[in-house]
Amino acid sequence: MLALAVGIWIPGVIGTVAAALLPWCGLALLALAVCALVRARRVLLVLIAPALVWMLAIAPSAPGLAAPGLAAPGLAAVGADPTASFEIVSQNVRAHSGGAAASAAEIAASGADVIALTELDEASLAAARDTLAADYPHTYAIGTVAVWSRFPILEAEALSLGLDWKRALRVVVAAPHADVAVYVMHAASVRPGVQEERDTMLTGIADAVAADQGDAIVVVGDFNAASADPALGAIRSQLDWVRPTDGSLGFTWPSTVPLTRIDHVFVRGLEVLASTTMRAGTSDHLATVTTLATTTR
Repeated sequence: MLALAVGIWIPGVIGTVAAALLPWCGLALLALAVCALVRARRVLLVLIAPALVWMLAIAPSAPGLAAPGLAAPGLAAVGADPTASFEIVSQNVRAHSGGAAASAAEIAASGADVIALTELDEASLAAARDTLAADYPHTYAIGTVAVWSRFPILEAEALSLGLDWKRALRVVVAAPHADVAVYVMHAASVRPGVQEERDTMLTGIADAVAADQGDAIVVVGDFNAASADPALGAIRSQLDWVRPTDGSLGFTWPSTVPLTRIDHVFVRGLEVLASTTMRAGTSDHLATVTTLATTTR
């Protein structure tokens, strides 16, 4: 337990592995506590220290609370101006799976105002475009990422984030009562012993938002990093990590039996009303669903 807690502060492979395993250590501690209650209650004293260490380590990734009076994503808090909120949904649709159209349709049916899709191939991008064209007239795509919006897109640019190809974008959406800079990224994959490109992109997105002069910013996408991964430290220092408000840890992958959260949402200058996940299409990722409130211009 102590090794894992220390590990999440170590950049590189050690930190990545430790971050992925950390949430599950809580279950191991719980199982040991149950056994101790049944067989040897004195062992509970031995578990106090590792339990405290685990709680301190997991705290930055713990669930949050929905805004008062908010029953579900897409609903404004009691007393809040409903026209000042909007919902953004992001999902990795898994390239070459043929499920992008289904994902797009199901996400649109959920009431999303802004839809971000990652890991798009040429065919899946075309399918998503056809599905969303009527209700989301404002769109921008580059490489394997794309965004659709019910609101006008005022600016759009591709981002390389330190790599030789573009797997991220930035648009400015004219959301209710505020212009919101929306970043969408698909971080490079992590393979045993190879994660330099992912770390480069995560540093790059942190640098990009640090230089952004916008008052309202939201960053969504597939970061290929668990919630406590030290590689997320740079962007956590610039923006607020959006905590799930549904009482869970917001695991997004794999969709059949979610084991970790590698799809994230970060914000600045926006109030988080609700944050959860949803199944959409046939992707191996759950989608992140976030309801945000803007401030009056």
